[in-house]
Order: sequence, then structure tokens, then C-alpha cells
Amino acid sequence: LALWGILMTSSICLRQTDLKALIAYSSVSHMGLVTAAIIVQTPWGLTGAMTLMIAHGLTSSALFALANTNYERTHTRTLLLVRGLQLVFPLMSTWWLLTNLTNMAMPPTINLLGELFIISTLFNWSSPTIVITGVGTLITATYSLYMLLMTQRGSISTQFQLLSPTHTREHLILVLHLLPLGLLTTKPALISGLFT
Repeated sequence: LALWGILMTSSICLRQTDLKALIAYSSVSHMGLVTAAIIVQTPWGLTGAMTLMIAHGLTSSALFALANTNYERTHTRTLLLVRGLQLVFPLMSTWWLLTNLTNMAMPPTINLLGELFIISTLFNWSSPTIVITGVGTLITATYSLYMLLMTQRGSISTQFQLLSPTHTREHLILVLHLLPLGLLTTKPALISGLFT
């Protein structure tokens, strides 16, 4: 049921028009993997669950912070209306790219380590689960790229000609989210040593 939930919530993410709802459903999808790993009750599964909970907590929080910076300037969360922000906020676009790559569990992020632990555990428990987790991972990559392209690429709407610049505090918030992720990537034993 947890794996079926991953597919359902990931599919819902593909149809979202609201940025905040898309990020929230993304979290539900990732927690389906965590639930499946905890139910299997193996050391690798528990290690992967702990790793993914911490990593996705920081990643999802950074995505919500990015969505809030967009909302403070455009006063809308509709994806079709907040296009082309890369031209206006190039540094914020870099934060969007890094956070979305982390959300997709691209190497060498700690998210990838957590997902690999969980996928290996589920495959060892029952080999057909590789199909569901593989499709779930593919859909996750799809909606993460969709979120990135919808917010950053394209032509900006004419109603957003006077957007206030980003503040240092917003960049500090994102550094404080992504720096721990980077540090955990360099020393994953801080998390994985708990159950192995």
C-alpha cells in the first residue's frame, strides 16, 4: 500500500497547478518510501528511512522557502503565471536548480543514498517492488523537472515588470538548508551509523 501511495501521489504531482501543493504532494510521495522501508524492518531499511527523512525534510523545506520568495513578489502560486523568473532572479534560479536536483536524488546527494538503501531493501524483500519504485523514481524526476522549468524558463508575464530584488536573508535561509545536506553528503555515517 505504501508503494501504491508513491505512484498515486507522484501522479497527482504531475497534474498540480499550484506550486505549494506540488511541493506538499512531493513530500507525501517520498514518505511513502520511508513507510515501506520502516514496515520491512531491516537495518538497511531503517537506515535509509532515517536518511531520507532528514534529507527530504531539509530539501522540502528549502522548496517551500523558494516558493515563498516567489509568492512574496508575484502574489500567486499558479505555475503558469510565475514563468521566466530565471531572467529576473538568476541567483535564485541557481537555488531552484540545486534544490530540485536534490529533490530528484541526483548523485552525490544524501537523498540518493537514502533512496538506494530503501530500494535495495525493498528489492531484497520482494523483487517485483523494483518496478513500482523505479516508476515512482521516474515520476519524481519528471515532476521535479516540470517544477523547475515552469518556474524558471519561458517568458515572464507582463504583469510582473516591477519585482523587488531578493534579500540576503532569503539566500541565507537556502544556504542553511543546503549546507547541512552537503555536509551529510560528505559524511553520511552521521546518519547511517545509527542502524548498521
